[in-house]
Amino acid sequence: MTRPWEADPDTSFKQRLGRTPQDLGNTTGTPDCPDIWELANGDIAVIGRDLTQSLGRNLPDGVSIGSDERLVVIPRNMLIAAKPDIPSV
Repeated sequence: MTRPWEADPDTSFKQRLGRTPQDLGNTTGTPDCPDIWELANGDIAVIGRDLTQSLGRNLPDGVSIGSDERLVVIPRNMLIAAKPDIPSV
């Protein structure tokens, strides 16, 4: 069965959504920075902590994680800072 949406492995990064993790105080400048990016094809990439194993055990009813998916967590202030960059349509 074909999925209605597939991630495009050949797209590229277009622009950061919101402010840098350094601006938000979410990193010390090391390579393990959470981030949100719009991709060239319009999809969104999220860089965060992989909590698939721990939070994935207690998913709400009707929520599932595919074998090729991960549950990623980012700081709340990062999503709030990205809100002005996220289109309403």
